[in-house]
Amino acid sequence: MSFYFMAGISIKDEDEYKRYLEKVDEVFERYRGRYLAVDDHPEVLEGKWESERAVLIRFESREDFEAWYRSDEYQAILKYRLGAAECNTILFEGKD
Repeated sequence: MSFYFMAGISIKDEDEYKRYLEKVDEVFERYRGRYLAVDDHPEVLEGKWESERAVLIRFESREDFEAWYRSDEYQAILKYRLGAAECNTILFEGKD
């Protein structure tokens, strides 16, 4: 069963966020995740979306997501994203 990680991100400190971006792809490549979308100007159709950036990532399984998100490598850089931006993230199960 696939799992999807979605983030709404509003960057407050570009330099600090760049520190995250410099390493995230290198760490991400080690796990079975796949970027499906990254958009700095998502169109709001209903409700409120207060983030500037939308990111959607697919993982083959919850175990793959957990291995990535909880890894020492990712945790070491996650602090840059959380320190540089307001982030709202969710994980949800696919229907495959």
